[in-house]
Amino acid sequence: MGKATAVILQVSEEMSKMRNSNVDIHRVKSKNRGVLRNNVVTLIACVVSTVMVTGLSACDGQVPKPAEARSNQELPNVTMLQEKDIRLGLLRTLEKANDEKDVDSLSQAVSGPALDIRTSELTIANKTGNLDPKATIPREAAQTIVPTNSGWPRDLMTITTTTKDQQSKRLLVLRQQRARSNYKLWAVARLFPGVHLPKFAVPSIGSSMGKSNDTGLVMTPDEAVAAYADVLQNGENSKYAKHFADDYLRKKLVELSKAVQAGMERNKGSQEQVFTPNLKQISIMRSSDGSDLVVARIDSVWTRKAGEGRESRPASDEEKALFGDGKAKGTMRVTYVNVIALVVPPASSHMKIIPVGAERQPIKVEAL
Repeated sequence: MGKATAVILQVSEEMSKMRNSNVDIHRVKSKNRGVLRNNVVTLIACVVSTVMVTGLSACDGQVPKPAEARSNQELPNVTMLQEKDIRLGLLRTLEKANDEKDVDSLSQAVSGPALDIRTSELTIANKTGNLDPKATIPREAAQTIVPTNSGWPRDLMTITTTTKDQQSKRLLVLRQQRARSNYKLWAVARLFPGVHLPKFAVPSIGSSMGKSNDTGLVMTPDEAVAAYADVLQNGENSKYAKHFADDYLRKKLVELSKAVQAGMERNKGSQEQVFTPNLKQISIMRSSDGSDLVVARIDSVWTRKAGEGRESRPASDEEKALFGDGKAKGTMRVTYVNVIALVVPPASSHMKIIPVGAERQPIKVEAL
């Protein structure tokens, strides 16, 4: 490793420590801020001096060119060690809530769609006595994606290992909403079997968070989420179906819908699922190959009418637990939260959008 590279890495590490969200630089006493500022200025001066000596020649072990081109404002928001501390702290709080089946404590560590889903899971666990194994989140990480963006909200993405019982890896989104707020677990999606995620820059270099209107892709992230909601609702009849690769969630939804429909038709009943994208709840990370990894919320309502004066009843153990002692009527309406993860490729690739993970959970069951 060359001298310029070594010093650049030293500056990167120093600046990363200063930018750690859980150690707010604004809280440091003025005299300490001056010391930190002077240290960083000194390090930057060393870099300039060293680069002038070494010139533009290449060397073995050189930091990748994108890292050399970054300004101080584009350094990773946190180090890998800081990400691990943040994530494990949140998971410990969540595991305690799981063990105690304590819904009220969830907001300390969970937000966004993950809060609605875990609230439902613990509500069901309180009635059944057991938390669904799918709620398990492994502590070990297989990959960490750290952004370099200076604004808020800020997101960290982590792909976990498989669970002890060999369930699929989880894609976690940790979000810091404001400068002085703590990170919370914002979304969880279980990765589909056999999927491949795009490549991202190593955490020491950092990736860039995308925007919902990112261009240069086959669709903007907003458009992709809205189109996928239409595909979930209309299947192969959707005008957007040709733009998406086949995926596990759609397959399971079709199987479930067919099974329920068979029973409905015997009694002249009907069913309908309506999927609505919540475009205010979206997280986007730009990959090294030009694609966007998009994690977003899609709400859905499943309405089932029994027909012929019959009663419509819950279609799963989860729905039964949420419905509780409610009195069944001719129509049942169930509200679901769906967290979906999509890889939206560059427009020049002419590839399909690939759904890579999802989580689906009923949160409300009503008899009408």
